[in-house]
Amino acid sequence: MSTIRGARERARSEVTAAIKDEARRQLAADGAAKLSLRAVARELGMVSSALYRYFPSRDDLLTALIVDAYDAVGATAEAARATPRGSSGPHPARWTVVTCAVRDWALAHPHEYGLIYGSPVPGYTAPQDTVGPASRVGLVLLGLARDAYLTDGLAAPPLAPELRPEAERMTADLAPDLPPAVVAALVAAWAQLFGLISFEVFGQFTRVVEERDPFFRRASRELARSVGLLDGRTAGTGSTGRAMS
Repeated sequence: MSTIRGARERARSEVTAAIKDEARRQLAADGAAKLSLRAVARELGMVSSALYRYFPSRDDLLTALIVDAYDAVGATAEAARATPRGSSGPHPARWTVVTCAVRDWALAHPHEYGLIYGSPVPGYTAPQDTVGPASRVGLVLLGLARDAYLTDGLAAPPLAPELRPEAERMTADLAPDLPPAVVAALVAAWAQLFGLISFEVFGQFTRVVEERDPFFRRASRELARSVGLLDGRTAGTGSTGRAMS
């Protein structure tokens, strides 16, 4: 029985992968708003009723594609952090290794990037299932800041009094072990990072930025500095280098 069950699971996995691959092809050709289960089934030579056994609705298929995309870019960020250049050396350089890897993934997968960071799909509301995968890149950035805070310290800018209540709320939710000023700066840097990438992926830099690799690396290092990441020549040691909350 286990052999039969294993064969069925493999077959189901293969069909699921084929459905998602065809859906991605249609996303690239027509956009997420026009994704159709019937069209996917037709291209795969399936009857619609058979496809519904895998994905009961268009939204279920969209959610699967969204989770896959978030997981892919998240895994890219995690893998970059685990490399020798991403796990040791000056903290701004480690940050840039990660952010460049995220950018490279986005440029190589523009349609999947657009699905998760582009215009909302009309009539679709992302379920709770997408929250964890969507957090993976942000958690890597938090981890880089945490590494710096516990070793060489951080030099985050002062926290404006009017932002303190919100910064403290975000800190309690996201990283209670970091100062609120650092967490607020990280959230801003995370948003600006994907703003930079989106401008490039969606063509807003056309005829504006030509040398995009050095432009992005420079902008990424500025984001690292805004969070308070220090290189080895200017960082303090132990608690003396830590940012005030």
